[in-house]
Amino acid sequence: MKKLFGISLGLVLLFASLAGAAEFKQTAEFNVPEANQGIGVDEHHFYAIDNRVVAKYDKATGKLVKKWEGPKDGPIIHLDSAAVIDGKIYCAHSNWSEWPMTSSIEVWDAATLEHVANHSFGIHWGSATWVDRHDGYWWVAFANYDRPYGPNKTPYGHKICTTIVKFADNWQWLEAWTLPKAILERLEDMSNSGGSWGADGFLYLSGHDPAEVYKCRLPKMGSVIELVEILPKNIRGQGIAWDRSETGVLYGIIRATKEEKEKGMTHKVIVSKLQ
Repeated sequence: MKKLFGISLGLVLLFASLAGAAEFKQTAEFNVPEANQGIGVDEHHFYAIDNRVVAKYDKATGKLVKKWEGPKDGPIIHLDSAAVIDGKIYCAHSNWSEWPMTSSIEVWDAATLEHVANHSFGIHWGSATWVDRHDGYWWVAFANYDRPYGPNKTPYGHKICTTIVKFADNWQWLEAWTLPKAILERLEDMSNSGGSWGADGFLYLSGHDPAEVYKCRLPKMGSVIELVEILPKNIRGQGIAWDRSETGVLYGIIRATKEEKEKGMTHKVIVSKLQ
């Protein structure tokens, strides 16, 4: 190993890498009661997602603008992450934690919050947790879990079966990938809850609970997503969304615990800038 001023070249490169390591710096925080499952964002608003709720908030003030809420006995059961694309809010939806798993993509008009479209996957792959548009294709994650919600309290699909699927415009299945063990082992008995493609061409994923984001890329060979970097972020897992009107800004949420709710606290929307 060559040395530079008595220090090995390998250490120099390591220090340089650490000095330039990416990190998230929090820039804003909003108290948002509906921010229980996921988040979407466009130029002027963010959209907090709960199981049966889509709530539109002003980005600058954090004030509620409009809210859509489905009935408890209606067809909307478990909304998750959202992506705002060309004036429409696309939400991943499933029947979690019912069995067998079914999934769909539900679509709202971002201006009016009128429900305008639906695409059903039926019983296939698992529970849809996030949807995004990238490189001319649709991308959807179908989560499976080790937590015993399945028949006779068996694992709910087994988290190792979690799958990220690439679709054509007409939702025709094209390709699919699984998650690496390095991510799966950090998710305990849950799975991948959030995902959003960055402007840098990397796919950023989040878990159900961990306060971190996984920077990933598609593999050149094989079927397993490649983990590039783990980035700490002030979230508690769940949905994430890049703000495509402001480069490097990522939205996430913090779900209030039962104890925090008893103290009068609520869910939060967290805005961070990637440094």
